[in-house]
Amino acid sequence: MARQKGIIKLKGTIGDITFYKTKDGHLAREKGGIDASRIKSDPAFQRTRENGAEFGRAGTAGKVLRTAFRTLLINSADGRMVSRLTQAMVKVIQADVTSERGLRNVIDGESELLSGFEFNLRGKLGTSLFTPYVGVIDRASGVISVDLDPFVPANMIAAPGGTTHFKIISAGAEIDFEAETFIEAHSETAILPWNQTATVAINHVNTVTAASTKPLFLALGLEFYQEVNGSMYSLKNGSYNPLALVAVSGL
Repeated sequence: MARQKGIIKLKGTIGDITFYKTKDGHLAREKGGIDASRIKSDPAFQRTRENGAEFGRAGTAGKVLRTAFRTLLINSADGRMVSRLTQAMVKVIQADVTSERGLRNVIDGESELLSGFEFNLRGKLGTSLFTPYVGVIDRASGVISVDLDPFVPANMIAAPGGTTHFKIISAGAEIDFEAETFIEAHSETAILPWNQTATVAINHVNTVTAASTKPLFLALGLEFYQEVNGSMYSLKNGSYNPLALVAVSGL
């Protein structure tokens, strides 16, 4: 692909050249490639069809997970999160050692590989929240919880410039990747001052189905605020709000 330069940027197709806009700028590329009908039927492209099937399955699984955590993701995701999550789901599917190539799936894969996934690379939980926390997924009771002992916010939270307040958010999700359905519960603290005064102990309890046989997930994050004339505003529209999967329980 080539990068467009100059004052006038083109969009569309001229001859064999397609001009288009991406997050990386205005680009151009030559039309080409293999006919789609050949890819669908030619034995030489069997591996391509298998890879395509699994990639599509990864994209669908990623969409279900994003939808389950949508309440938290509205203010806590970067622009490339969707593609990064799809790539992570591909690794989960490739860890399936029981299904045939092309039929591998999330259920028979290793959903635990998603543990630690950061939804916002502009503000990672791992470099924002330094106070210890305990995340627990109790499959028998369906309780997905997180506990934090009292801590001094200014010492244990690395907040972006302009922050005056914050809150801690969490969510538990039970996801059926085959049926593309989910059960979700979420919790949040009040908006707390980012200062030298210690918080109280924080306990979030997010309850899903008891004795579930589906993968369970725990997400934990922060939202930053700025107080202006007595009103709270999401800092920089949530650009630096961290959110990550801190615990995952597969089947």
